[in-house]
Amino acid sequence: MTRPPESSGPLHDAAVLDALGADLRAAEFTTDGVSSLLGADADAAFARGVWWPALRATERASGDRTALAVVARLFLLGAEEPRERVDAAFPAAGADGLVANGVLATTPRGTFRAALDIRPHGDGHRDFLVVSDLDSALRDGAVRRDHVLGIGGASVSLARAVVREPVGRALDLGTGCGIQALHLDAHCADIVATDTNVRALALAAATARLNGMSWDLRCGSLFEPVAGERFDLIVSNPPFVVGAGARDYIYRDSGVVGDGLCRSLIEQVGAHLQPGGTAHVMANWIVRAGDDWRERVSGWLAGTGLHAWVVQRELADPVSYVSLWTSDAGEAPEQAARRGGEWLDWFAAEGITAIGMGMIALRAPRAGEQRPPDHVLEEITAADEVVTGPEVQAFFARREYLHHTTDEALLAARLSTAPVFLDEQSLPGPDGWQVVGAAVRRPGGPGAVIGVDEVSRALLAGCRGEVPLGTLIDLLAAHHGVDAGALATAALPVVREAIGRGIVYQAD
Repeated sequence: MTRPPESSGPLHDAAVLDALGADLRAAEFTTDGVSSLLGADADAAFARGVWWPALRATERASGDRTALAVVARLFLLGAEEPRERVDAAFPAAGADGLVANGVLATTPRGTFRAALDIRPHGDGHRDFLVVSDLDSALRDGAVRRDHVLGIGGASVSLARAVVREPVGRALDLGTGCGIQALHLDAHCADIVATDTNVRALALAAATARLNGMSWDLRCGSLFEPVAGERFDLIVSNPPFVVGAGARDYIYRDSGVVGDGLCRSLIEQVGAHLQPGGTAHVMANWIVRAGDDWRERVSGWLAGTGLHAWVVQRELADPVSYVSLWTSDAGEAPEQAARRGGEWLDWFAAEGITAIGMGMIALRAPRAGEQRPPDHVLEEITAADEVVTGPEVQAFFARREYLHHTTDEALLAARLSTAPVFLDEQSLPGPDGWQVVGAAVRRPGGPGAVIGVDEVSRALLAGCRGEVPLGTLIDLLAAHHGVDAGALATAALPVVREAIGRGIVYQAD
């Protein structure tokens, strides 16, 4: 069940919440509806953070688009609206009901402005309505200590990376306003969503009800609210920000020193996964001078018994990292300078030279599985190499295939090469351009690239699912006048790497 927000919290009146939902649907407050209202150019500018064309477009709206224009101006553009326009746009909820429920606030001029952020969010199949707090760009001063973050880059990246197979039970740990639970609803029979922030649970309850969904919302830290329970799927976008242990803002600060919260989460998650279950965690980790970040995160994984794919997407220096989070909170320059200075001093005292940011995908062994834990940790930063649910699913399947397939079986298999590009690097020489390096790359695949030489590129080109790999190697050995056994020994690690990267797959 979706537990109702407390009577004194935002959107505490279910009747007003239902009326608000009816008004927003009647106004066609959807991603497509807003895009159509603004027009292509203004909509594109708004996506880049340029608001004035959108304001201009909403000012010109008339007729049956007037209500949508008022809604967009209030919740997306931070504009003020007079009572008559608000009452007309919200005939069921009414301006007074929305003020009483913390959705709108009155101004000294007698107009109304948004007190909450409500916006459409699509997943490519349907539209949702997401309720959160106003970010720093739409409010005066810093955000509240119990600020509830809305749709952001981390939440979108996590949603994109989750494996979307139908499962029974799912856990959204640190749900915030409920974005991950929204996406889980399409393929999970039961959803438990937790948070330490009571205000977040209230807004998550509103998000669920507006979208006709029902989640089991529970208050508590880490796995305390689900002690003894197991899930087929766990997703978490926790308060992962690395700091000295203060809890200035609940949405980012865990109260745990350094990256200790992420470590604890990874160490405990296996006890709450069903056999064969999957977990996806957004995380940050400490990097010190001379240290390899992989060794630190590998330490979190040791002893969990889980298979893991860890992808570092960014590596931030301390100043950039602190600046990101102080500006995100909307603090005044003096306050940001003081807090940022203390933060940087703590980094210096701890010898922290950078902070890694990325995604951790985990898979519990299936019942009876004897395969040892398989951990792959790598840095993938290219913008066009995005970690997606299908890529995560395929990654774990490929790793399992490689473990169970012997060299003999691989030599007998018919392999095919996926759609790939051959990239060459050349330098000018006395005889024209001389190739100095080459790589085969699967477009869009995260980390899907391997270096190749003349023989391995010919081998990959010959993988068309027609003849066994061993036969191809024999043909190449005869062509180059080398021993077939020696060539097989040299080629098999390259082929295994290509399979692991999704560049080559078994055709039969």
